[in-house]
Amino acid sequence: MPPLNQTPSSQPELNLCLFNIPQSLLLQIGTASILLLLITGQAANRTLEAIGQASEELFRGDRLPILNFPDDKESNNS
Repeated sequence: MPPLNQTPSSQPELNLCLFNIPQSLLLQIGTASILLLLITGQAANRTLEAIGQASEELFRGDRLPILNFPDDKESNNS
């Protein structure tokens, strides 16, 4: 039995019920979404690194208050 469509299409398309979507458009949308995902991932990575460095600065020893610990001599005499 021969195929229903004898003439091959020059533009392959995705055939849906109400409309057709060219494959080139699907490729463009897919490429743009992948690039956007990569750029967003890099920005999120840089943001998390900056937050990590800021939290390190917060807990550095020169910014913490000095605590008065009892001397060993005072604790042994009690």
